[in-house]
Amino acid sequence: MTDKIISEIGKNEALIEPLSEPKRESSSAPLSKPIAHVEFKAALLLVLMLVLVAATVLYLMYARGAFETSQRLVLLANDAEGVLVGMDVSFSGFPIGRVSRIELNEEGKARVIVAVAQKDAHWLRSSSIFTMERGLVGATRLRAFSGILSDPPLEDGAVRTLLVGDAAAEIPLMMGAIKQLLQNLNQLSATDSALDLSLRNLSSLSGKMAGKDGALAALLGSDENAKKIYLMLDRANKLLASMDTLALKTDSQVFGKNGALPEAQLALAQLTGLLNEARVSLKKVDAVLLEAQAIGANVKVATTDLGPLRAELESNLRKLEQLVNEINRKWPFKREAEIKLP
Repeated sequence: MTDKIISEIGKNEALIEPLSEPKRESSSAPLSKPIAHVEFKAALLLVLMLVLVAATVLYLMYARGAFETSQRLVLLANDAEGVLVGMDVSFSGFPIGRVSRIELNEEGKARVIVAVAQKDAHWLRSSSIFTMERGLVGATRLRAFSGILSDPPLEDGAVRTLLVGDAAAEIPLMMGAIKQLLQNLNQLSATDSALDLSLRNLSSLSGKMAGKDGALAALLGSDENAKKIYLMLDRANKLLASMDTLALKTDSQVFGKNGALPEAQLALAQLTGLLNEARVSLKKVDAVLLEAQAIGANVKVATTDLGPLRAELESNLRKLEQLVNEINRKWPFKREAEIKLP
């Protein structure tokens, strides 16, 4: 049985060996053919690459305005720190020129030569100003401003002063101001400073105001002066109460129902009536006197007419005198005892 198995395995190995050996290619296979005109094609590719590079360079020069007509502008500054060749000069945020060269003049100032495109040169006028702005963050910027566009245009080759606005240059001044401010604050907050004395006085004043007499004692300086003020106010209140009582009594005596003023008004009304009667009597006397002067012959008749008139006049005068005496007796504020009639 074993011999049969071994013989079968041998047969299988004999069948596998020819299948596992690869077929060798014949060494007599033909070689690939050479490419024709290789040198010509390489030269043509090189020329094409040179043309593309030249076209790219020409396009970049055209894009940067190398073929545009431009006018020259010279900007003078004490220093040109941060200014680079190729930097744009902007007007209202749009680039109208480019820095072409930077040099020094005989005075040691920086000359920034700007090439301004001819199509944008009409924005620059003779009154235009040019600034160089240096911020704490970011690059330096060159800007142009034209306030009056009706001014004459800026001539070619014009020289203008560049106004420099440097935020970093103001930092030392700011630091000096801050240092001075801190020194002043230290002086104000010192123990013997005027502010400290003022705060102490304010504290003592607030303590006095919180005391018994309050702000009055703090204002007058002592409690005794405040008590004097209180005493004076009490006396003033008592005096005002007495004056109110006196005013009420005077009002009742003068303007009351049985006061002096209504009686005086009644007496004055009677006096006015008596004066009117006396005036009428005097007019009659004047008329009689005129008649007596005109008629001198009839003296006896005129004398008899004057008698009743005189008696009537004397009666009116007596009534008037009695009324005046009564007024003098009733009038409480009159110092003199008699009234003089006109």
